Amino acid sequence: MEKLTIRQIEEKIKTIKLEDDPFLHSIKHDDRKGVQQLLAKWNSRKLQQKKIFEKHKEMTRYEVRYRSQGFQFIAGIDEVGRGPLAGPVVAAAVILPEDFCLPGLDDSKKVPERRREEFFETIKAKAEAVSIGIIEPEEIDRINIFEATKKAMLSAIEGLNPKPDFLLVDAVKLLTPYPMEAIIKGDGKSISIAAASIIAKVTRDRMMAEIGAEFPQYGFEKNMGYGTKEHLEAIKNHGISSYHRKSFAPIKDLISEIE
Repeated sequence: MEKLTIRQIEEKIKTIKLEDDPFLHSIKHDDRKGVQQLLAKWNSRKLQQKKIFEKHKEMTRYEVRYRSQGFQFIAGIDEVGRGPLAGPVVAAAVILPEDFCLPGLDDSKKVPERRREEFFETIKAKAEAVSIGIIEPEEIDRINIFEATKKAMLSAIEGLNPKPDFLLVDAVKLLTPYPMEAIIKGDGKSISIAAASIIAKVTRDRMMAEIGAEFPQYGFEKNMGYGTKEHLEAIKNHGISSYHRKSFAPIKDLISEIE
């Protein structure tokens, strides 16, 4: 039988899903370097996929535990935007169905922008409920960022429909009528919190891009309001906008100097 070309093997191997596929066994002893490289690449990709699925399964353990206790609508809650010098703090609450599966979903900071956008749409389409809470800079200055974060989270929870019967919250303990667990670094440990982190991150990034179009001198669409060198230079050159947090250093210090 005529030997397949490396190109033919490359096309064939793309369709293979199982490690015990006879074709993989048949090319293991092919002495061509190109064939062995293709086989190594397939094995590496398969190992990576396995790790992603194992991570996904591990991240459902909180949801599995509380569903086994009779809870049905388990909401994950997370926020983004505590540290920036400008823009709102945004929280999201997400209730996922029991059979939800989105391999690769993780803490939004670990997910590339393009995939975050894809995950955002998938979560919105498949979730039982999604709700967002937003606290603007003026209120952040009035009540402080920690209280604003909690208020954004409570607002997101209040907007859920159906209502949750259990909450998984990233790090923050909230006073709510619902039983809850606060999980340190929960956006990397719970699939529901990870989903909420994606919704919050993409929502806020889109808001900052819109604000950036209104105030192009600050580069909000790139720095998302964080105190980058360029952003700080823009503040020195142009002063502050209505979206800056006046209670945050160094803005607070600049205002004191002016006054």
